[in-house]
Amino acid sequence: MPEQTPERLSARRILALVADPDTFAELPPPARQSGPDGPLGWQGYDASRARAAERTGEEESVVVGTARIEGTAAVLIAFEFGFLGGSLGERTGDRLEAAYVHARAHRLPVVPLVATGGSRMQEGMLALSQLQRVARQSTLTREAGLPQIAVLRDPTTGGGWATLGAGADVVLALPGAQVGFAGSRVRPPDADPAAYTAQAQLAAGAVDAVVPLAELRTVLGLWLRLLTAPATDPADPPAALGATGLPDTGQPDTDLTDTGLPATGWVAVRRARSPQRPRAHAYLDAYFTRRVALVGDRCGGADPDGMLCGFGERNGRTIAFAAQTGAATRPAGYRTAARLIRLADRLDIPVLTLVDTPGAANDADAERQGAGAAIAELFGEVAAARMPITTLVIGEGGSGGALALAAPGNTWATPDSYFSVIAPELAAAILKRPPEEVEATADQLRIRPQDLVELGVVRGIVTPLP
Repeated sequence: MPEQTPERLSARRILALVADPDTFAELPPPARQSGPDGPLGWQGYDASRARAAERTGEEESVVVGTARIEGTAAVLIAFEFGFLGGSLGERTGDRLEAAYVHARAHRLPVVPLVATGGSRMQEGMLALSQLQRVARQSTLTREAGLPQIAVLRDPTTGGGWATLGAGADVVLALPGAQVGFAGSRVRPPDADPAAYTAQAQLAAGAVDAVVPLAELRTVLGLWLRLLTAPATDPADPPAALGATGLPDTGQPDTDLTDTGLPATGWVAVRRARSPQRPRAHAYLDAYFTRRVALVGDRCGGADPDGMLCGFGERNGRTIAFAAQTGAATRPAGYRTAARLIRLADRLDIPVLTLVDTPGAANDADAERQGAGAAIAELFGEVAAARMPITTLVIGEGGSGGALALAAPGNTWATPDSYFSVIAPELAAAILKRPPEEVEATADQLRIRPQDLVELGVVRGIVTPLP
């Protein structure tokens, strides 16, 4: 069955649901004079505006002001879809610009609550040019180091989606919301309507979460708290978690050294590949008291099975994270991690990365999706980051696909991990060695945690908490 169209809430109603009680204070709208029927003299435009005002109780298609959301102060921009379809005109642009200017002057995050059909036809190109004003104000706010969290209501289409919505740092959407650049009346007649939904945009990596209306204030409040309370010190590497659960080889004394580290390179590989070894989810659960997920590369892809990105709270402060899950990482995963590091760096938030992958995905689809460019982008973001990045290798460190996520000079390893220029099996194949020489090849590669410390590749080996 098709998803039911959600209720189209008024601007005041969505503000009441999102803002803490009695905290919303509306900003005064800037004054603007225009001739009869607007800047184009569009016959009947004044009458349409008057009817919209009488119907909605608003003078324009947006209501802007300040409020607290779960205790965090922010500038809120709420669209009134009942006022000419929430369309953008010159007066709308005035209000949006004033909201962003106020946010920068008072160091406040911006939360657009978007519900719009696009630019206002009765004002022609003057209406469309408001998108440039919005884009400039959003960019200036980004450069000021202030977060922007958009909420996509029904519908979010046209220029409003392409600026206030998709241009935000974090994009949340209400279930069933129509979301897309093309509105329902201008799409090709054979277009699949399912592609223009919040859920489809989540799958395509353009939305970070679809949030039920009843949970919106809580989720927004958590995002605002995390993005405005950065940690002041680098992330400390997590402690190692538990035993690896390796199968019994019958020779337990020869598998490990006296200090509990792998005795050979092949033992290190087996430990890292053990199905019982703790993975990224376990490390993130142990490290953070609560966290939120950043999903998607904003280029049409997401890799939720290969890369976990987001922000978490540790000791009351925020640390960003990008964590491989043990699977081959796809191009969208690398681009999402690069997006995470850019955002964290701009908001002065330190980053923790967890390395655990046999390598980058190398199938034909990965090549078509730009695997090399995606890995290069992540290498560049890690190299350019101003904020400290801390890395822990928690399992397999497979070649450049793992190294792209590792912080130079601040990478650590767990006892059940390895890091290698290439998997031992592949190294043996390239060197034209028989399968029985794979284990010896693993030793030659010097991939054990203690080898990595000796080589200077990692700073040290973390141990379990007492």
